[in-house]
Amino acid sequence: MDSLFASNSLGLFAVVVVRYLLVAGLTWCLFYSRTLKLGRDALHDIRLSIVSAGILAMAIAAAVEVHLLNLSRICYRHCEQPLWYIVGSYLAVLVLQDAWFYATHRLFHHPQLYHLAHQGHHRSRRPSPWTSFAFDPIESLVHAMFLVAVVCLIPLHLGTIFAVLTTMTIWAVVNHLGPEKLPVRFPHHWLGRWIIGPAHHSVHHSHQDKHFGLYFTFWDRVMATEDRVYNNRMKLGWKTNTPL
Repeated sequence: MDSLFASNSLGLFAVVVVRYLLVAGLTWCLFYSRTLKLGRDALHDIRLSIVSAGILAMAIAAAVEVHLLNLSRICYRHCEQPLWYIVGSYLAVLVLQDAWFYATHRLFHHPQLYHLAHQGHHRSRRPSPWTSFAFDPIESLVHAMFLVAVVCLIPLHLGTIFAVLTTMTIWAVVNHLGPEKLPVRFPHHWLGRWIIGPAHHSVHHSHQDKHFGLYFTFWDRVMATEDRVYNNRMKLGWKTNTPL
């Protein structure tokens, strides 16, 4: 193994693990520590997340190698890209990542792939912030390779890449909060109806044939995988006591 790749992988692994432990751990302490012990399910999720962190770290290290070979389209200086492009490319990557996640997530729920590639994420009976990055190795690799492909195909500022990674981390943790942990209307206002939040994603963990998206509800709506009860509650402005 190339020494630079190995050292980059180890360094990035430390960064990804610390980021996960800080964000998920602080969220756990804030919302769960007083009512729920750190049990077997949470420890399983932490172990699986650490494995996922290693795969993501190696993927990012591979992207660094690609960049050193002048095969990536990463830029560093603000003058190379106007502000409107930096913002627009950030949003474009989120849209592409959401589509990729929906397609692969739904694929991994196929009976012939589920036990091989996705069962670990659903092992916890009660998802929590620790579940946010608890992916089986195959699924982790598929998601990580998306990031490598993006930096090779789309001209991106380095800050845009960091913004996408930060958004991905925060979004994953928030979406694995119980729907009762935040105000019931979060983020279910007129704009939030197109954005996935804790209530939307919690449906997936109880009804695994529904709600496969990552950031936006668009693909669940188009592909008819949005739960009707959830959709009806949205239309009623969450004024019903119908359980999700």
